[in-house]
Amino acid sequence: MRAGLRALTSRGRSFLASGIAALLMAVILGENDLFRIGVLVTALPLLAAMVVARTRYRLSCARRLDPPRAEVGGEATVTLRLENVTRLPTGLLLIEDTVPYALGVRPRFVLDRVESRGVREIDYRVRSDLRGRYTIGPLSVRIADPFGLVELTRSFTISDTLVVTPHVAALPHVRLSGEWTGGGDSRTRSVAAAGDDDVAPREYRQGDDLRRVHWRSTARRGELMVRREEQQWQSRGALLLDTRRYAHRGEGPRSSFEVAVSAAASIGVHLAREGLGLRLVTDQGAEHLTDTGLSWSLLDTLAVVRHSPARSLEMGVSALRQGGGDGLIVAVLGDLDPEEARELARLRHSGITAVAVMLDVSTWDGGDRAAAENHQAVQTVLAGYGWRIVRLPAGTSIASVWQHAANRDRYALNPAGGAA
Repeated sequence: MRAGLRALTSRGRSFLASGIAALLMAVILGENDLFRIGVLVTALPLLAAMVVARTRYRLSCARRLDPPRAEVGGEATVTLRLENVTRLPTGLLLIEDTVPYALGVRPRFVLDRVESRGVREIDYRVRSDLRGRYTIGPLSVRIADPFGLVELTRSFTISDTLVVTPHVAALPHVRLSGEWTGGGDSRTRSVAAAGDDDVAPREYRQGDDLRRVHWRSTARRGELMVRREEQQWQSRGALLLDTRRYAHRGEGPRSSFEVAVSAAASIGVHLAREGLGLRLVTDQGAEHLTDTGLSWSLLDTLAVVRHSPARSLEMGVSALRQGGGDGLIVAVLGDLDPEEARELARLRHSGITAVAVMLDVSTWDGGDRAAAENHQAVQTVLAGYGWRIVRLPAGTSIASVWQHAANRDRYALNPAGGAA
């Protein structure tokens, strides 16, 4: 009964207060008719509270997301399945699902009656223009009386996660190195190849199968070693994403940072589909990607990547250098100075294909001349070490400029005077 009284709505409290006032006035004035009205008005919310509090509905709930991952700007359908597992039909049910603000307003539904063993399915759609991992749920059910005097809320504990991934553009095929054909289970790849089948063990590299660990050499050397005789020829590469806050311009979905994340996602998915063993590195160091479902693991990681407070690429360059075994390096860069560019450029040596996707942040600044000159100087440094330059100004899709990754010369100049 206490739970029922606490669940009184504003209408129910008004009825109760009006009924008590009518009873007091009836006693003072000696009006029997007013007394009867007071009894009726007072008893109505009390009876409703008693009935609702004694209700023993048992409901089961399941939630389905289709798809469980949605691209920025895309929609996902949420299906709620409610089942009345008791022998008694339910009364009026008010359904409300918990949804983050970024996905829209909280969906609310009214179910008039669910018969014994009855099932109801409710669909609604969510959409987000922001990347992230969003928790949907738990679902709350409010049980109300027909007069709206009492509402008792009960919540389920289950929740589900919707991952909103960056936009992925379909990129044209670009030959980044000479074709290589191997034997066995390997196939022709159009990316740089790395690997060997020497019999001597070597140090463990990210992505190696732990079943290939050579425990005797590991104990002798004090670090993980793997057997080379079981190492298949494998295309390996690294993707560097510059997440430094000061290296980007703009805010919201059209900022240079969001464009960089989308470009990294597009390139990573494109290379993974071509069979590249990929690792992701940011200015904070190496990110862990699972070996299975590499594209999904990459997108899940990029869905939650945020600005970093770092001022230099030192940790990212160090992570690239320590990883080793990369035949291809793709760096998605914001604003950096020539000295930082020189440190990054030295990673490239014979046998490594290096591509720099350079966001021209001056175009987000409204054409800042100093930033444009710095951008040109950085391109010169990278190109001098043999890097291939892909320039990405504001308002340009990575798909429209990705073909420049095939350019082996320093960099071409477009008619406007900027690097192509």
